[in-house]
Amino acid sequence: MPLQLRKLVTYAETTFIEGGRAAPTPLRLYAAAAVLTNPWAGRGFVEDLKPEIHDIAPQLGALLTEEILRMAGSGETVEGYGKAAIVGTSGEVEHASALIHTLRFGNHYRKAVGAKSYLAFTNTRGGPNAAIAIPLMDKLDEGRRSHYLTIQFAINDAPAPDEIVVALGASIGGRPHHRIGDRYQDLKDLGSTQGLDTAPGLDAAGADSSHG
Repeated sequence: MPLQLRKLVTYAETTFIEGGRAAPTPLRLYAAAAVLTNPWAGRGFVEDLKPEIHDIAPQLGALLTEEILRMAGSGETVEGYGKAAIVGTSGEVEHASALIHTLRFGNHYRKAVGAKSYLAFTNTRGGPNAAIAIPLMDKLDEGRRSHYLTIQFAINDAPAPDEIVVALGASIGGRPHHRIGDRYQDLKDLGSTQGLDTAPGLDAAGADSSHG
């Protein structure tokens, strides 16, 4: 089944002041969302979702990645990234999950931005104007808490009962005044070595030397 795209929606915000203080560097958040017909709507319980996944997920991955790169300027500038899907009330959460939890979708974005960490995600069911929440994490370091962010927005007429909204999100920068540290210091404080061998920029004293 071909992709039946009703609309493409984009969202952008720039934060200049946080906590009453000017941000050293403004935080920029971007999202691109596709509103499409749910290919499984009205068909009852569909056992095999693969044919539609294989047809539609690659198209969505390419389309939304291209739109994110257009807004961000390039893949190199993207620091935090994530994905989300909302299925309309006539569909299953499995339908939303099907289109984003496949390498045929996510690898378009990963390759374009040179990512190493996994894509954070949400998959939910809702109606028109449902909140779209895209969790983000650093594309290279999943323990870098400064880039634990969430993009929130809504589309006033989507998803309809027989639709799915699929979205990608990106950040340029992290929280302006982040000061809770990264997970690697917690691991050291707790006496755990799990994950420390892959911690980027962690020096022998446990200081995070790469993130400032």
